Formats: sequence, C-alpha cells, structure tokens
Amino acid sequence: MDTQERPAAPRKSTPAPVKGGTLGEQHLTFSLGKDLFAISIGHIREILQFESLTEVPLTPAWVRGVLNVRGAVVPVIDLSVRFDRSATQVAKRTCVVILEVPSEDERVVLGVLVDQVNEVLELQKDAIEPAPSFGSSVRPDFVRGVARRQTGFTIVLDVGHVLSVAELAGLAGVH
Repeated sequence: MDTQERPAAPRKSTPAPVKGGTLGEQHLTFSLGKDLFAISIGHIREILQFESLTEVPLTPAWVRGVLNVRGAVVPVIDLSVRFDRSATQVAKRTCVVILEVPSEDERVVLGVLVDQVNEVLELQKDAIEPAPSFGSSVRPDFVRGVARRQTGFTIVLDVGHVLSVAELAGLAGVH
C-alpha cells in the first residue's frame, strides 16, 4: 500500500479580538499642574523640549510667543492660561507639543505649552465617557470625554474647540 502524506491545510489566521469590542485610538497624555489631559495622536506633529520663545507684543496672555520650527513661524499657546489658570512655569520637563489644528479649509500648525508629556495610551472608544457637566476646571466644549484609569481620570480634549483658530482670532481681536 502506498502511503503518501498529504500537506496540511493552510491555517487561517483570525485577528485577536480587541478588548471591549471597539477599536482604540492612541492619545498623547500630558500634565498641566496636577491634572492629566490627552489629545488624539492624529493631531500631533512633534514634541519639542522647551528652549525659548520669541514674545510678540500686544498679543493675548495665552499666546506665549512664537517658535521657529524648521523655518516656519509657529505660535505657541499656553494651555494653562487658555483654561483660565495661571501661566505655565517653565521647568525641566516643560514641552511644546506641535499640533495640526483643523480650520475651515486648512490645517493650522500651533504649539501648546505643557508642564510635561507623560505617555502615549491606546484608549478604547467605549472607555471614553462623556464629560460631566460640572466639576471641571475646563470649559465643557473643550472636553471630548473623560477616560477612567487606575490612577484617576484623564480629560480627553477636543482639539477643534480648545484651539479653534476662529475663536482664538476672535479672542485676540483679529478680523
């Protein structure tokens, strides 16, 4: 009797299920004072260690100055002041996060000054709960949601509202 081995049937690989059954999105977390915030990684171009800024006279308090990023003049917003807090005190871990912010028909490049950058987290969509209507030191329209973590809460920011180019221009009196 002739016995030939048959090749094994190819195995089909199935993707591993994602916890919670929904896709996650990566977020950069950073600190402002004692609070932890997150921004979707899709808006972030780069993170720069704070060196110095060129102050621009007669600009609103939340505009800390401008920065030269590879030949482009980038305005830097002090996120603490934008949230009606005291100005960020520059320290060893202070960073400028360079973002692309959606505008009416373009993407505008802005920098935000933060106390320190922490980590990149993958947050499942169902892990981001709607923001409560009270108890936050940040305007409700700035908040996309709140992510519960073992160490507390992370406020997930809505970059389109926090850094709305039209609103910032209006606040600065530019028309």
